[in-house]
Amino acid sequence: MDKNKDLGTRGAENQVKGGAKEMEGKVRGAVGDATDNESEQFKGKAQELKGKAQKKFGEAEKKIDDDI
Repeated sequence: MDKNKDLGTRGAENQVKGGAKEMEGKVRGAVGDATDNESEQFKGKAQELKGKAQKKFGEAEKKIDDDI
């Protein structure tokens, strides 16, 4: 991350990137379900959770920036 960006901007970026990872994880999990591939199901769920976490982190960054 660029240290010169303010928290609000970084927060917005993390929300978008996290949302994209979350959707990729959902798709990967669905492919795993369709192909009965447990490994892909777990990897998809893990990616989905990472995306959710990144999105929440971005929300927190934006909130902190708004409160400053």
